[in-house]
Amino acid sequence: MKKVRVITAEEAANLVQDGDTFAPGGFVCCDAPESLSIALENRFLKTGHPRDLTLFFAAGQGHRNGTGGEHYRHPGMLRRVIGGHWDQAPSLGELALENKIEGYCLPQGIISHMFRDIAAHNVGTISSVGLYTFVDPRLQGGKVNDVTKEDIVKLIDVDGKEQLLYKSQQIQIAFLRASYADEFGNCTMHREVAPFDVTALAQACKNSGGKVVVQVEKIVQGGTLDPKLVAIPGIYVDAIVVGDPKVNQQCIGEEYDGSLTGEYRVPLDAIPTIPLDAKKIIARRAVMELPRDAVVNLGVGAPEKIANVATEEGISNYMTLTVESGITGGIPMGGGKFGGVANPLAILPHNVQFDFYQGGGLDVAFLGLAEVQPDGAINASKFGRRLAGPGGFIDITQNAKKDVFCGTFTTKGLRVACQDGKLVITQEGAKKKFVNTVQQITFSGKYANQIQQPVLYITERAVFELRPEGVTLIEIAPGIDLQTQILDQMEFKPLIDDDLKTMDSRIFRDEPMGIRNDAE
Repeated sequence: MKKVRVITAEEAANLVQDGDTFAPGGFVCCDAPESLSIALENRFLKTGHPRDLTLFFAAGQGHRNGTGGEHYRHPGMLRRVIGGHWDQAPSLGELALENKIEGYCLPQGIISHMFRDIAAHNVGTISSVGLYTFVDPRLQGGKVNDVTKEDIVKLIDVDGKEQLLYKSQQIQIAFLRASYADEFGNCTMHREVAPFDVTALAQACKNSGGKVVVQVEKIVQGGTLDPKLVAIPGIYVDAIVVGDPKVNQQCIGEEYDGSLTGEYRVPLDAIPTIPLDAKKIIARRAVMELPRDAVVNLGVGAPEKIANVATEEGISNYMTLTVESGITGGIPMGGGKFGGVANPLAILPHNVQFDFYQGGGLDVAFLGLAEVQPDGAINASKFGRRLAGPGGFIDITQNAKKDVFCGTFTTKGLRVACQDGKLVITQEGAKKKFVNTVQQITFSGKYANQIQQPVLYITERAVFELRPEGVTLIEIAPGIDLQTQILDQMEFKPLIDDDLKTMDSRIFRDEPMGIRNDAE
């Protein structure tokens, strides 16, 4: 096996040509090839090249602070972006919403599978994921603005069933991040949060005739790496770059954390007790939907608090948490370490986790909600002038055995308090979330009803259920007035269950609820 080229980040940047489709690795702040991205940005600022790139990624890129995908935000540098989650690089969303670049938002899991299909030279990726959402070509086909014309998602029929075909792309260059490389270019991921898409991306780029460059922490003697740890074989690699230690971090802006790699474990009491606010109220009611031995995915926002509440109530063993990054078990991290998990039980590739999700492996998915319309459709991907993208939301919610959407009833200024087992709204939010028409359909209530998927919408003051007739109010918090604090705060009037119940008063008391005793 021949030795791999070792080059500088600046030399790697010179490999990118005008008009290339460019695919950087990484998951939000984790495993980001920052040295390579910085060098590419600097080259453009100095020379005006490379221009008119297509940026192609699955998971979010960066930390909303000039890192990750924000290195490519300069006018003229990009022609097109195809991404799963844009919110970590808001400048890209601004360019798209201003019609300065073409843009597509596609489901994160679908893009992770597209990498595999590109590697295999398949015609595209065929899936039901995205039907009846904004990704469906009968709606927007994943396009985010007026200048985006090409159809890259097609509705097809497979044995009488509607499916979406996500057309294959070619990748001219991939910038990836790994831990160690040997002299032959074999790369491990043993000091990274997870392998994510590195194997599939390297294969996709190589089989497209492109160049694969890997940023690593260090280079070691050939043949000394444990082959079981090698995620990128040297036959896929064109060049290695030793990253600048200042930016060659496990997660951008974070010190190395061995609890995320399985090197060591942290105490289980690392999950703190949280104050009784609106999000905790929501999480407490959501925990009541946990069956024993459930396989679960928790979204960001209010759903994150479910892990805290389950620990407080002594029922954390009722569920096994999974993260779309590819990790099972443990304590999911937030902030700059999002995608990582302390004390993981298993760490798998990103695309493999989505195989499990898309096949219906999740018992319950607890995800956030931004807007809900009368037929149960949810927007969780576009908020005014903020283009977030769906991330894994569509892949997860469309296929879980049960969906529980968690979020405050109103937003922008909402304040609540609890008194004597009752909820008190001390300041109402200025913006309604239950609206006549959502900005973008990220979850289709129509499709959920079609496949008979159970769906709940849990807020701090009310619980709704999706029924064939539409969104139906089934529970109201003690102390809340139905007319003034629920119906008047909605743009539409929901159906109201004939047996409207009061939410459990224990939810609104600042003491353990004793859910474990209920189950026993």
